[in-house]
Amino acid sequence: MKIIWYGTATVMLESGSTRLLFDPYLKRNKKLFPVPLEETDTADAVLITHPHFDHFIDIDAFSGKKPVFVSENGIAIAKKMGCKTENMVPMSAGQCLKIGNFTIKTHQSRHCVFDLLTILGVAFSPRTYFRYFVPGIKRIFDTAHYVITDDIYAMEVSDGEKTVMLLGSAGLGEADYPKGCDLLVFPYQGRSHMDRYMKKFLEVFRPKGVMIDHFDDAFPPYTHRMNVKKFAPAVEECLPGARALVPTEGTWYEI
Repeated sequence: MKIIWYGTATVMLESGSTRLLFDPYLKRNKKLFPVPLEETDTADAVLITHPHFDHFIDIDAFSGKKPVFVSENGIAIAKKMGCKTENMVPMSAGQCLKIGNFTIKTHQSRHCVFDLLTILGVAFSPRTYFRYFVPGIKRIFDTAHYVITDDIYAMEVSDGEKTVMLLGSAGLGEADYPKGCDLLVFPYQGRSHMDRYMKKFLEVFRPKGVMIDHFDDAFPPYTHRMNVKKFAPAVEECLPGARALVPTEGTWYEI
C-alpha cells in the first residue's frame, strides 16, 4: 500500500489498481503546492471524514463522476451548494465498505477543540488584520455553509496486508478503536502544543508509524504552518522505534 499527501487533509491511498481519495481540498493558497486534479481524478472513490469547508468544498470536482462516500448531512450540504448528488453514498459510523482492494471501517470521531492559545494567536496576530483580513472575513461566510453535527469519522483502511487509520480531525470519540495499525494519519493543527496533545492518540491507537497532515497554512489567518520539530521526538518518546513521517506534498510513500 502507498500513500500521498496533497496538502491540508487531502490524501490518496493506493493498493494494486485501486485508489481512494480522502477529503479533497483544491482551492489552495496560490503559494502552496497545487493539487493535481488530473492525478486525484484517477481515484476510484472519494471518502469524506467530515463535511467541513477544508475537506468538502471541492467535492463538485468529483460528484457525478465517481462514488463519493459522505454523511447524510454532507449530502444535504452538497445539495444546498448546487452540487450533483446522484453518485453520493450516505455513510455513517460503524459501517464496513468494500472498494476494490480496500476494506474501510468507519469509527465515530470528534472534531479538534481549539485551545485558548490557538484562538488568541489568531485574534492578536498582525497578519489577521493587515495581510489576511479580507479573505479571513470571506472564509467566515464560506464556512457557515459547512456545519457538522456528529458526522465526523475516523477511517480504518486495509488492503489485507497493511492497515491505515486516518483521522480527519484531532478529536476522539467513544468508539473502541483498533490498535496496532501500520500507519496513523494524524492532523497536526488546532492546538498550541500538538506534540503533547498527540500523545493521547498514540496511546489509544499504538500505531507502528505516524504520518502528519493538515500542518500547512491552507486558509490563513485561521491556520499557520505548524512547527513540526517536536513531532518525531514525541513519537519516539511514546512509541520507541515507530516511524515518524513528515510528508512532502505530492510524494508517494510506501506504508
